[in-house]
Amino acid sequence: MPPAESQRPLLLLVDDDPSIVETLAWALAPDFETLAAGSRPEALALVRHCHRPIDAALVDLGLPPVPHRPDEGLALVGELLAAWPNLNIVVLSGQDALASARHARAIGAFEFYPKPSPPPILRDALLRAAAQTRRTRDQGARDLRLAGESAPIRDVREQLARLADAPFPLLLEGESGTGKELAAKALHDSGCRAAKPFVAVNCAAIAPGLIEAALFGHARGAFTGATGARAGFFEEAGEGSLFLDEIGELPLELQPKLLRALENGEFVRVGETSTRKSAARVIAATNRNLRDEVKAGRFRADLYHRLSVLTIRLPPLRALGEDRFVLLGHYLPLLAAESGLPAFTLDAEARALWEQYSFPGNVRELRNVLLRLLARHAGQTVTRAQLAAELDLDPATQTDTLTSTIEPIGEGFSLDEALRRTERRYIESALSLAQGSISQAARLLGINRTTLYGRIGVLGMRLPTGSARED
Repeated sequence: MPPAESQRPLLLLVDDDPSIVETLAWALAPDFETLAAGSRPEALALVRHCHRPIDAALVDLGLPPVPHRPDEGLALVGELLAAWPNLNIVVLSGQDALASARHARAIGAFEFYPKPSPPPILRDALLRAAAQTRRTRDQGARDLRLAGESAPIRDVREQLARLADAPFPLLLEGESGTGKELAAKALHDSGCRAAKPFVAVNCAAIAPGLIEAALFGHARGAFTGATGARAGFFEEAGEGSLFLDEIGELPLELQPKLLRALENGEFVRVGETSTRKSAARVIAATNRNLRDEVKAGRFRADLYHRLSVLTIRLPPLRALGEDRFVLLGHYLPLLAAESGLPAFTLDAEARALWEQYSFPGNVRELRNVLLRLLARHAGQTVTRAQLAAELDLDPATQTDTLTSTIEPIGEGFSLDEALRRTERRYIESALSLAQGSISQAARLLGINRTTLYGRIGVLGMRLPTGSARED
């Protein structure tokens, strides 16, 4: 029985032959709602402005401007999967079927069929593809939630829900590993842009000389190696969300162009003079204190004020108490399923250590610890010693163990001196964990470098020559 009208999967059908499009659309109509396109730009525009997520795509590799070659179709498959990784795409090709099939599968196509193929066979393949897309999307919606029951995490979830449809940029602040991209995706998925693309960009991972072209696109010949025009991340995001991680790493000279895009949606591709428009919502993230970066002249004040109209601070894992066990119960079955390994359990002593450990790398470190334990102890009961082997348990780096040693209060006790000693030990621990890097130690402590230097001076700490560095 065909699916009910409201439940029919949404299919993107891409072929430059109108008669084939018409025939397939008619044959698939009982099972699919269809969007048809005859070229790569038309297909991308349809998906970016679609009213709901695409469930499956059927793409003929032979598309204009060179329909006798698979290049344009393969480029479309790659672009669709880059913007919508969960989309399952069935590919058709009438030329060099074996080579095209190998290439299509290598870049992530769901299935490949030679052209022509009977509509019933394509129908069955597309129904499987759509079902898999929906399962992955539904599971992803569950997996990508910000897990935790502590008050700080509940507050973050409430803020994300409240601000999901706000018509302004949003800034996510927090230490490395606290889940800023996860929060950005949750913000996107819970709002009116959920059916649109979510494009994530790490500004620190792109060379300074290339980041402008990456964000705004470039014309053919704009620079050495630019053999063709290319859309940037703003265009790829369409009417969806553009997540700019590590925004504090953006070169100062590029910041006015980002400000222009934020204020009026306008930008210019590198090598062009005409203005283009963007309707994407920008979500930025940083583990730096941008207010201090503004004071230091490394970040524009006007851009900071534009980005920080709405700001959410993500708490470090050490501040979430019992959420360590909530996250253990959340991520362990997911990672076990992904790796095809049986989950492990922790014995009582290992659970006590899990509760005490500070996880300075936050949720990212927690996930990596779970992956290492799965690789070594799948299906077993993990002991304290086995867990300790996967943790950084150098006494000088364990900030949580510091809080377990409380000085007795009695005659001669000084709270100020106790606090100074505790602060000193935290700073020493952070510097040890960061292997002498002032910048990294400051990030671990949730402060900036200037503040850290100030506290080191106030506390009368002496750093051995060469022990501290700026990187």
